[in-house]
Amino acid sequence: MTYPVISVRPGVDIFYAMPGNTQENRPLLTGGDPSQDPELARPPPTQTANEEEEVDDEQDDNEGLTASGHHIDDSHQQTTSCETLIHLIKGNIGTGILAMPDGLKNSGLYTGTILLPFIAAICIHCMHILIKCAHELKERLGVGGLDYAEVGYHAFSTGPSPLRRFAPLARSILNTFLTITQLGFCCVYVVFIAANVKQVVDCKLPGNEMDIHGYMAFLIIPVLAIAMIRSLKVLAPFSLISNVFLGLGLAITFHYLLTDVPSSYDRPEFKSWNQLPLFLGTSIYAFEGIGVVLPLERKMTAPEDLRGFNGVLNTGMILVTCGYIAVGFFGYLKYGDAVHGSITLNLPPGDNLAQLVKILMAVAIYLTYSLMLYVPAEIMWPHLKPRFHSHKARRIGEYVFRAFLVLCTFVLAAAIPNIGLFISLVGAMSSSTLAIIFPPIMELVTFWPRVTKFTIIKCATMCTFGILCFITGTYTSIKAIVEYFEHSNDPQPKFVC
Repeated sequence: MTYPVISVRPGVDIFYAMPGNTQENRPLLTGGDPSQDPELARPPPTQTANEEEEVDDEQDDNEGLTASGHHIDDSHQQTTSCETLIHLIKGNIGTGILAMPDGLKNSGLYTGTILLPFIAAICIHCMHILIKCAHELKERLGVGGLDYAEVGYHAFSTGPSPLRRFAPLARSILNTFLTITQLGFCCVYVVFIAANVKQVVDCKLPGNEMDIHGYMAFLIIPVLAIAMIRSLKVLAPFSLISNVFLGLGLAITFHYLLTDVPSSYDRPEFKSWNQLPLFLGTSIYAFEGIGVVLPLERKMTAPEDLRGFNGVLNTGMILVTCGYIAVGFFGYLKYGDAVHGSITLNLPPGDNLAQLVKILMAVAIYLTYSLMLYVPAEIMWPHLKPRFHSHKARRIGEYVFRAFLVLCTFVLAAAIPNIGLFISLVGAMSSSTLAIIFPPIMELVTFWPRVTKFTIIKCATMCTFGILCFITGTYTSIKAIVEYFEHSNDPQPKFVC
């Protein structure tokens, strides 16, 4: 029997947690004074009656499952290499793949096709770096079950002496960008659902003049309802349905992309340097699945199979990269500069099968919204929970806080109702930090002073590339958003079914 893997986007998965990896069960530092690390030396806190009641209630909700950082793992069921490969592919394919044709619109057909494997190689190598740092820190501290933010914290807390005081800051930065990334995904989801539903309704109800903001307003109540679900066990079936709908939608989408394909000579090979950062933001957004590798490795019966030249990680990510290239290449080749932020919006609006794809994709994304919201809620709520003094007040407070987060994502989505620009902004601003900038820094800090000159040059180069993507991508995305608003009142092509 295998336990369900809960998909956080589609794009990131949440796994059931490992009870043995809680802080209380971790061994102390080996070969040193435990007081050197306050996280490990801190005695377990005593619990009040209200806290014990709350813990019991949370265990009833999740059947003893514990949320920790970005992912939640299960200790009772190990996975084979084949199962891990499936989870890895599923954890890296989501809304980003639907935006790849829009990415190539900003780079050019062949420029984007050539750059995608290059960006993939960097992101995959950063995943290997994260795994290597986690292994080193586990051996150094005698702990297990580290998530991304904990790897960053312990890398600095046990690294060079001058940098140890920055350990809490490192963890805070990582958690902040995890929160920004996940909330950004939620904003993209709102725009995605509203845009696809709008096309379907506009074709079925001719003469309907409601704009996308009206559809967002209708979505508030359903999204608030699913966002109030706190139990991962309850959310698991929604994730399974979402994955099925996503797979069907992609298969049907390829049917349209491979029909009546025009000549590649009709598409520019390279667009412009000014637009290239938008492509970088979109592609990094799509490849931002670095947080999934550590929980996947923990679940494997043979963790060593994940790494290596022909390991599960390289094999899975190569397949993912091929999928991105295929959708991006044929999507842009098919629709050219008319391509939208999601390729589903380019499918024939009057075709019933195409309308079915939009409905399937919209429902799939809707069903995963609460799982996307789970991560920022788990990161931020513990800081607010002490302000409430009873279990009932804390429960109500958490629901109100979740509703506040949902409304924030709707406000941001309504402010920038453009999928492509939102994806580029999130990818450049937060995904580049998690996927490219921080892993090389952690490698240098973790292994210093044993790093070679080659490693220093390699890490400095990758970090510089990530910072360049961050600065240029964020600037270009914000500039494009400003231009989008400046031309928002210009006559738009009439939507024809």
